[in-house]
Amino acid sequence: MEFFRIKKDIPFMRHALIFNIISALTFVAAVFFLLHRGLHLSIEFTGGTVMEVTYSQPADIEGVRGKLTELGYVDMQVQSFGTAQDVLIRLPAQPNVDSAQVSERVIGALKAQDSTVELKRVEFVGPQVGEELTHDGLMALGMLVIGIVIYLAIRFEWKYAVSAILANLHDVVIILGFFAFFQWEFSLTVLAAVLAVLGYSVNESVVVFDRVRETFRDRRFGKLPTTEVLNHAITQTISRTVITHGSTQLMVLSMLFFGGPTLHYFALALTIGICFGIYSSVFVAAALAMWLGVKREDLLKPVKEKDEHDGAVV
Repeated sequence: MEFFRIKKDIPFMRHALIFNIISALTFVAAVFFLLHRGLHLSIEFTGGTVMEVTYSQPADIEGVRGKLTELGYVDMQVQSFGTAQDVLIRLPAQPNVDSAQVSERVIGALKAQDSTVELKRVEFVGPQVGEELTHDGLMALGMLVIGIVIYLAIRFEWKYAVSAILANLHDVVIILGFFAFFQWEFSLTVLAAVLAVLGYSVNESVVVFDRVRETFRDRRFGKLPTTEVLNHAITQTISRTVITHGSTQLMVLSMLFFGGPTLHYFALALTIGICFGIYSSVFVAAALAMWLGVKREDLLKPVKEKDEHDGAVV
């Protein structure tokens, strides 16, 4: 299905150098902020108090969040847990204050707001658990990257694989750079969004490079210069890109604007990742493949010359 068809190829590769310089500067800035400021990790990584409370009627999540803000908590997480009556509260660790004191203070404030609230459980998430989550999260990210490298190396010729891998890592670092620069809270849901963006970006790169491979093998376009082949292949995927990314972005934006604080940073990470995923597939992956010297001969096996004596009757 196509919404439109572009008859004349767009010269994307003509501006590849400018866009890649911008991309390189953005990448360096993201790495700088990651090293200089670091990520603002949530209590899932740093430790804190976890409380589960229940109400006799559907809980007012915004009211609970507002009451905790009045108590001075900023980096807290409040969300429904299982049913509309159950609420899960995560609060950051405070110096010289234990979980019992935190829970007593919080439940007292909530009872003043609604006397039907009851405390079901309270737990302390220590730094060791946070370190374990950080380790597991980095392991998950590393294993995904290794899996992508193996897949692309099998699926494509090595020049394509290297280009796609660098483009995908570019997207991840850019997302992390945004979170480091603005000091947005980095939680497990944001980590899940980063992993989703990696897979999403891989899919876009595979689609573009599949079309590049088909174009190289096409007798009408295969003998054109590499830049023109890349321009033609990318132009042919624009309609598909608009349909796929447009519909995905509409869903993600609905979560961003209407999903509330719980889904805000998750949707924000996906929004950044989708935008940069499109950009990197065209102006990073394709340009890198061009500069690595990808050509038609990389995809077509040389034809063996037939021996004059083959088939001769002895």
